[in-house]
Formats: sequence, structure tokens, C-alpha cells
Amino acid sequence: MTSALSIQSVSHHFGATAALDNVSLTVPPGRFAALLGVNGAGKTTLFSLITRLYDNASGVIEVAGFDLRRQPAQALARLGVVFQSRALDADLTVRQNLTYHANLHGIGGHAARDRIAAVLDQVGLSDRAGERVSALSGGQQRRAEIARALIHSPALLLLDEATVGLDVKSRAEVLALTRALIADHGVSALWATHIMDEIQPEDDLFILHRGRLLRQGRAADIAGAHGLTRAFLDLTGVAA
Repeated sequence: MTSALSIQSVSHHFGATAALDNVSLTVPPGRFAALLGVNGAGKTTLFSLITRLYDNASGVIEVAGFDLRRQPAQALARLGVVFQSRALDADLTVRQNLTYHANLHGIGGHAARDRIAAVLDQVGLSDRAGERVSALSGGQQRRAEIARALIHSPALLLLDEATVGLDVKSRAEVLALTRALIADHGVSALWATHIMDEIQPEDDLFILHRGRLLRQGRAADIAGAHGLTRAFLDLTGVAA
């Protein structure tokens, strides 16, 4: 089956500084994959390359089999993104925000209304559609962001530190929602985080540190007998 995301031999520099050094990873279809690293590891740079905010001058990035440089429109059409910073207009209602983003993806009229109803049901916000985003809690706003990312039925969700600023309960709800989307709807997710308790043993795990991918595999295998914290510390020399 075609991978949801394939990255091969990608490097990126800011001047003389290497933000990413020969990174290769694959996210299979229908999987939750965690990209673990402390601040400055290169997670946001990698996401910026996948979303074409930066151009990858080296290597190959494919989304659902489409080469990001040669087929950018097809690749980006299969990508949904939840940025660390908020991407919704707080003064508009949830429905107005989603209508705007549906139109950006060429979805209008009855199709947009049907799609908005479907994604709001998926994220548990059907009863909040008419409320302004500013009236929602932090966790509800994050769920609305996920609904926005789902509006065009992507194959892959990118979530960049999606639980930053949330309380423990809201953080758990956003994680549970993302995992349910994978289980129930077959979408894949690449979840960037510095918080190790957001990772479960069965997850695919990529450990990124100072721009280099140090380990990848099933989280339980990387954790081994001494746990993920010990494994991360042994690999990087720092505690996440």
C-alpha cells in the first residue's frame, strides 16, 4: 500500500546551521506516528518542509504517493495540518470558519454543508457550530482545528505540538480524538511532541534530535525494558 508519508534523505540548512541532516522516515497508512524531540530538534522545520512553507532542496517528500516538489497540488490536497499556533478566526463561528476553509479547497454549496456536518460530528462539536471560536474552551478550539484539517478528507494529518497550552483533561481528549480518527476513518497522523506520555507502546516512533533522526520503530521496541524516558536520555543525553 502507498505510504501516507515518505521522506527520503531530506536535509535543510539555515545559513551554516543544519536544521535537518539526512532525515528519512515513512508513515504507513492508518497509523499514529509520533515525532519526538525537545525544542530545537527540527520538528517544526520538518513540518514546514512537508507543508511547503519551505522548499526541500534535497531529498524527496511524498504525501500519499505524490511528490511534493513535482506534484505539489496533488500532495497538499491529501494533507491536513494542525499548527501549533491557532489557525481559526476567533471572531467567526465554527461553521463560518469551516465554510471558509471548505471554499479554499473548492468545496461549496450542499457539499460543504454536508462535509462540515460530518467533520463536526467526528470531533464532537455538532452542538457548537453556531458559536464563535472565542467562546470555546482551549480543548474545543483544538477540536475545531482538527475539524478544519479534516474538511477535505486528507490521507494524512500533521499535528505540531497540538496539545500545547491545554490542561491534562483537554490534552487527553485531543489525543483520544486523533487516535479514534485513525481507527474509525483510516486517516494517518504524524504527531510532533516533546511529551513522552503522549506516546503509546504500539505507536510508530521517530526520535529527532539536533536535526538527526536517531531511532525509529515501534515505541515499545525503542523503549525496551527500561522505558522510553531512559531510552530517550541514552540516545540524546537530555531529558524530554
